[in-house]
Amino acid sequence: MPYDPELACRMRAALQSRAGVVEKKMFGGYCWMLHGNMLCGVEVGRFMFRVGAQQESDALSRPGACPMDITGKPMKGFVWVDARETVGTGLDAWIDLAASYVGGLPPK
Repeated sequence: MPYDPELACRMRAALQSRAGVVEKKMFGGYCWMLHGNMLCGVEVGRFMFRVGAQQESDALSRPGACPMDITGKPMKGFVWVDARETVGTGLDAWIDLAASYVGGLPPK
């Protein structure tokens, strides 16, 4: 998965003060894990967030969000978010949404 170095820097800055978050190189790009569970990632021009199945419809109703589809089949509980929709406090809001789900998963 190709990634955007500028978006990776934005994500690093947004996550730097959060406890339990670790950056990991995966699929040719970067993902961030919360207590060992995938939290978010970056691709060219967009971010990926793991929001969980129960929050997915709320997440998809937000500007710039669409289902995460890599293989031709949408991945339940994961969304892509256009980077242009995360300017200002938008990125933190998406991280908070993903962390509310991933933070409730058992640590790995």
